[in-house]
Amino acid sequence: MSMIQKQRSINKLISVIIPAFQQQKTIARDIRRIEKVLNQLRYKFEMIVVVDGNIDNTFDRAKKLASPVIKVFGYQHNRGKGYAIRYGMVRSKGNIIAFIDSGMDLNPNGLSMLLEHFEWYNADIIVGSKRHPVSKVVYPFDRKILSFLSQLYIRFLFGLNIRDTQVGMKFFRREVIKDVLPRLLVKKFAFDIEILVIAYYLGYKKIFEAPIEVRHKFEGSIVSQNLLPIILNTFIDTLGIFYRLKILHYYDDISKRKWVFDPELRFRISKT
Repeated sequence: MSMIQKQRSINKLISVIIPAFQQQKTIARDIRRIEKVLNQLRYKFEMIVVVDGNIDNTFDRAKKLASPVIKVFGYQHNRGKGYAIRYGMVRSKGNIIAFIDSGMDLNPNGLSMLLEHFEWYNADIIVGSKRHPVSKVVYPFDRKILSFLSQLYIRFLFGLNIRDTQVGMKFFRREVIKDVLPRLLVKKFAFDIEILVIAYYLGYKKIFEAPIEVRHKFEGSIVSQNLLPIILNTFIDTLGIFYRLKILHYYDDISKRKWVFDPELRFRISKT
């Protein structure tokens, strides 16, 4: 990389959103691990921790780590991971906006890998993928089957050829978020699907996958883990996205007056 490119990278800012729910035992460790990875990047960064509901001591423990580069937000009631990510995104200032799940099933070192892919492809969106050929995945076989079936389902409905939409690590150009965020409705189960589908529909076609390292420690089958309601709700939410996209044309600019307005999720346009 040339000196000019290096200087350009230094002048950029990456915002990393960290949604957290009932993570009081691990949130401090998670924040420190992510901060350590970001300190090794050539980008300036900000971390935006969003505690999704005042259920336990997660917010208090995260707030103790607040600093000029670590910002901690929270609200009273649990509203879903998708809402928490959006809440953080509208408060971000970065040229690149990313999110990573707390809990550390995902190795945060993957952030640097996704950033390299983001720059290499000059991408609109980079998606961490369990099904990337060089991903390191410890994951039950039944989950792998579900991931494969989900890909087929999403590709059939939307033409989106992404092998894994649900991993909690993704990178976006700021322009994509500014365009897509006001149109979103899903707050919980199919948030990742909706944001990717709408971005693709609006013409942001440069969506690529990158390898990750993930270690899930599940015990028992899908049924014993009570995942069937989650699977069903994700299926229903995805059909809802299809209905709004193909039938109602809700996501089109012409339907702007119908978009649900939430002042907490109004995107602030900053000069970065």
